Amino acid sequence: MMKLRSGLMGLAMALSCAGLVPAAALAQAQPVPAAQPAAEDSQAKRQVEQPGNNAPVWREVRSGESNYTSIKGPETGVLIQPQAKFFGQDGMSTAGEAWRKYRNGPVTFYGGLLVVLAAVVIGAFYLWKGPIKLHNPPTGRTMLRFTAVERWAHWSMAISFCVLGVSGLVILFGKHILLPVIGYTLFAWLTMLMKNLHNFIGPLFLVSTVLFALIYVRSNFPAKGDLTWLVKAGGMFGEHEVPSGRFNAGEKGWFWLSVVVLGTVLSVTGLIMLFPNFEQVRATMQQANIVHGVGGVVFIAVSFAHIYMGTIGTEGAYEGMRTGYVDETWAKEHHELWYDEVKSGKAAGANAGGDKPAPAAQPQH
Repeated sequence: MMKLRSGLMGLAMALSCAGLVPAAALAQAQPVPAAQPAAEDSQAKRQVEQPGNNAPVWREVRSGESNYTSIKGPETGVLIQPQAKFFGQDGMSTAGEAWRKYRNGPVTFYGGLLVVLAAVVIGAFYLWKGPIKLHNPPTGRTMLRFTAVERWAHWSMAISFCVLGVSGLVILFGKHILLPVIGYTLFAWLTMLMKNLHNFIGPLFLVSTVLFALIYVRSNFPAKGDLTWLVKAGGMFGEHEVPSGRFNAGEKGWFWLSVVVLGTVLSVTGLIMLFPNFEQVRATMQQANIVHGVGGVVFIAVSFAHIYMGTIGTEGAYEGMRTGYVDETWAKEHHELWYDEVKSGKAAGANAGGDKPAPAAQPQH
């Protein structure tokens, strides 16, 4: 067909030269090129006159306006986010760049400073004060302090929190601290492991935190003696601890600030980032990442005090959460009001453990 068409065109041209075919007819037989849109003509002309100058195109891209895309969804037609800035930043930049600078700047610097400062304070307190020991020897008679359900709720939340804390610290500070030491290859493997642990343990932490809050909330409402405990810092700088109920004011503060408030903040922002199919846009995820990072470092810093007092900081505290039982001497010296309630039958736990042998301890004065 193409050969036939070419032959006819050639014959027409020959006849035209011989004066047998009008030139107008020949012009009508020739194909007319399609007209180019003005925008394409302008861009093509710019490429000839100013090679590499695509300023108009990039201005449109950076405008944040949605353009055509065959994949439909939130922001699928937006290639680059519009200008934005986070709190404290001097100037505007694309939202992605503003987020990167904020995460690697104030969040990393002040967050790292807070974590280090908290660890130093706990270490200095231990060197100065040492562990809080019992003033009187154990009686050998135990009291039930935590049921099996309460211990499971605590340890599931505590273990998942520790995994998330370590993995989160590696993700946030690893490239500044670990990368120069272990190199790119090992750091890449380590970061990928930490990222997957963080993603999969996060939902477990959310569930365990909700269960923990529901189980322990009844014992953490403000009560008589809490204000006195706070004013005197629990008697930490005196001879004896201020009497308190099942949980003292410090433990209640930990529950409401860390478990309820920070636990909720981290769980919600974590879900926003972990499941991007809830129609959230990039700006929402960037803001959630900043809030998640700030909340995470505050949670970790505050947890140092709780972990310290529950392990090496207070004699017998760890055994109470591990086995569920505490000696009567421990209960009376650390939670005297709760001890009195148990002994009077107003609270559960009286002699629940029976007479169990307790390790001998010398009185501390």
